[in-house]
Amino acid sequence: MEQLEVQNPVVKKQLLDVQPRELKFILEVKKQSSCAVHLANLSDHYVAFKVKTTSPKKYCVRPNIGVIKPKSTYDFTVTMQAQKSAPSDMQCKDKFLVQSTVAPFGTTEEDITPDLFAKDSGKYVEECKLKVSLTSPTQSPVLSPVNGASKLEQSPASEISEEKLLTRVENLPPLQMLDEKFESEKLVMDAEVLTSAKVEENVLLPTKTGKLICDRDVEYRPLDVVDGTKLKFSRDVEELKSKLITLDSELIQVKSNITKLTEEKSCAVQEKQTLKRELATLRRKTSVRTVERGFPPLFVCMVALISLTVGYLLHG
Repeated sequence: MEQLEVQNPVVKKQLLDVQPRELKFILEVKKQSSCAVHLANLSDHYVAFKVKTTSPKKYCVRPNIGVIKPKSTYDFTVTMQAQKSAPSDMQCKDKFLVQSTVAPFGTTEEDITPDLFAKDSGKYVEECKLKVSLTSPTQSPVLSPVNGASKLEQSPASEISEEKLLTRVENLPPLQMLDEKFESEKLVMDAEVLTSAKVEENVLLPTKTGKLICDRDVEYRPLDVVDGTKLKFSRDVEELKSKLITLDSELIQVKSNITKLTEEKSCAVQEKQTLKRELATLRRKTSVRTVERGFPPLFVCMVALISLTVGYLLHG
């Protein structure tokens, strides 16, 4: 489908009505908990929405993007993954952000891109923040006796479904209405069990590292940006590994050079000692030869005596 480029008209009225504004989850250790959110399009335009969260690894939203036709409604489910432990004060600072903007006529989910919610282009993007609150299992739906009969106490998330079901049996007799009510509540509970089972089966996918991830995690950053960040991180890791290998090889080369220099130094020291010994030997030999070059004193005395004798005889 060819996407049309249109500018959002000046929106003076609210686009979406988001209910509830506070997501309440029943926190049970090692169990998932779900909460339904109802969106109502109050405008006469196609409205595209996108859900983000501050803790994308903790929650899973199905679906996290969508298109709502004029004067229509849309529901999505937020599932909190199983937690290993519960906070002592049962306080949660997690938040959700529902962004909505006017979309061209006939827009589908496949046509939604991150640029559709960009504010830098001057288009109007409506934002609605949702808080998160945690309740203990003791505050979850329980059976309490009412007039001698058991009645199911429902959580606020299921009140809308109960009202819709009760409107269908307004004209029924009281007994039939009671039976219909119990049957409808049973169907709602079964549907929630099946939904949680489906989410547990399809949402959590094994990765190569053995961890479980959500196939459509919702976060403030688009999924393609997260994948690009992971790809860039893996590339950086590979580059660091190659640099470490290169540094190891250079270190080995430097160690071999140091070993060679040490050996050469020891050889030079040995040669120096040898030269010193040879020089000392040459000096001793030179001094002996110098002494041997002169005439012995006895020879000098004999020559002098013979000279005197010959002189005396010649003069006599």
